[in-house]
Amino acid sequence: MEDIEDLLVGGGGAAPPGFRLPITAAVGINKTTTKKKKKPPNNNNTLQQQPPPPLNHHHVPGTQTIFLKTFGCSHNQSDSEYMAGQLSSFGYAISDDAEGADLWLINTCTVKSPSQSAMDTLISKCKSAKKPLVVAGCVPQGSKDLKELEGVSIVGVQQIDRVVEVVEETLKGHEVRLLNRKTLPALDLPKVRKNKFVEILPINVGCLGACTYCKTKHARGHLGSYTVDSLVGRVKSVVDDGVKEIWLSSEDTGAYGRDIGVNLPILLNAIVAALPSDGSTMLRIGMTNPPYILEHLKEIAHILCHPCVYSFLHVPVQSGSDAILTAMNREYTVGEFRKVVDTLTELVPGMQIATDIICGFPGETDVDFAETVNLIKEYKFSQVHISQFYPRPGTPAARMKKVASNVVKKRSRELTSVFESFTPYNGMEGKIERIWITDIATDQIHLVGHTKGYVQVLVVGPNSLLGSSAMVKITSVGRWSVFGDVIEILTESSDVTIPSENKDTINKERSSPCSNQEDACACSSAQPEPFACESNCCNIAATDPAPEAQSIQNAPTNPSLLSRRKPSPTMVETESNTNQKLATSNVHGHDWGLLDTALIGGIFISFLTIVALFLYVGS
Repeated sequence: MEDIEDLLVGGGGAAPPGFRLPITAAVGINKTTTKKKKKPPNNNNTLQQQPPPPLNHHHVPGTQTIFLKTFGCSHNQSDSEYMAGQLSSFGYAISDDAEGADLWLINTCTVKSPSQSAMDTLISKCKSAKKPLVVAGCVPQGSKDLKELEGVSIVGVQQIDRVVEVVEETLKGHEVRLLNRKTLPALDLPKVRKNKFVEILPINVGCLGACTYCKTKHARGHLGSYTVDSLVGRVKSVVDDGVKEIWLSSEDTGAYGRDIGVNLPILLNAIVAALPSDGSTMLRIGMTNPPYILEHLKEIAHILCHPCVYSFLHVPVQSGSDAILTAMNREYTVGEFRKVVDTLTELVPGMQIATDIICGFPGETDVDFAETVNLIKEYKFSQVHISQFYPRPGTPAARMKKVASNVVKKRSRELTSVFESFTPYNGMEGKIERIWITDIATDQIHLVGHTKGYVQVLVVGPNSLLGSSAMVKITSVGRWSVFGDVIEILTESSDVTIPSENKDTINKERSSPCSNQEDACACSSAQPEPFACESNCCNIAATDPAPEAQSIQNAPTNPSLLSRRKPSPTMVETESNTNQKLATSNVHGHDWGLLDTALIGGIFISFLTIVALFLYVGS
């Protein structure tokens, strides 16, 4: 089946990245009923044996319900939010109920075998239920000839702006495929965010690397960056919408702009300048590979010190062995990775770095693996995403001699055990931290906030705290999160009153000048020196949490999992009195001061005088 082609009036021409390409297109649809094909073998598991559903002449566009399922990274999540926004704008209802939906839309990930296996299972269920199906994402874009995709409508990663057309035709009984890469999807498309306080902003697609194990580049392609102006415009727009966290997302954030003559520091400085000065909206920089951040370390460190930027970065190392990094074609050495970590840790107080490890890459010896373990032990990263090696079809690594599967599993378990032995949050109890609250924990009791170092803090309070920034006192720590009491609210998004005695505490114990939006900080001065971050500036003590799902093998790297960690019963019990403190803060009267007493006394005396005058006149 051939792809649909856009027929551009006047021959067209690519628009600048980040801006919508005007299209007045005639769309050709391939109908499965009109195309003659050889009769397939008798196999009840293939969709092509079944006739396509009859065309519904009473079909009313935009009245159906669509089940949307997303696999993979934050970039995929952003694509799904854009697709949901367009479909919702057209009238379709987006639902989590697969059985009751009229059509299934599956956004896929090709990074690991388990994700693709889950996709295969879901496609089989959809076919068995005889539901119309559209598959999007990296799997069909990188492997469009998969048997599982036979008879299925497809929308490619750079065609998400046409998802409504694909859904519409699929509901009519047509098989539609849109895979040709044209220009980047516009950033101003309608969007339905999974979390209304979090904007996942793709800054580029594809990458410049050629890792031997990676299938993603087959789907996302070569680097393509959005313009600085289009990204800054999007930032201003989402801030006006009430977004409190902006996640920059891409296959390699550090490579941003090399195709259009700019670089990541230029973009970051422009975005930071567009953020509210009160610190109500925070920026989180996405995953970056070591090669493309090495030359900008000082500039990146300076930006990470800014009060509106989380002091957190995801820098994958994949292996602690130079021999394995060479086999992976990662284009850096362990020493260069160390330089990235050491430099950022030195220049950015409270800096937290997450990393990735692949266990059992082809050719990995016991010595190679020991070097990886030693690297993790040395730095004690608070987040380590540990994966077993999965050969992806069509990649050079898939043709390499594999390590025995029992050895791969053993190494994965050993590294996981090492990682879980760390206690990154010891020493945080009693500290005062500023957090940004953006989510509700799965226990439906705690709200989820993050410190400037992106440490996950669970607090008890009303849902009106969502979207606000607050000062908290850390009361206890767990392996994956810390717990705190809200003692001061720094934004106007909540009507919760904090007891006056806690306000006194905050003035005495505030540990970070940058945690107060009104305090001066050398990191955020108007004309800062490149290394203006002193030891007492932006002082955020703690390390970033890693939820349980991220510590085990095959764990996804989706940062949204941070809010999905269910606290242990002991931690919930420890914080059970927090709700009482907040609930009673509106009930208890405040302490009467001298001025208050004098005012009330004067009013009372005036009242008595007036009564006396009336009595006198009356007599």
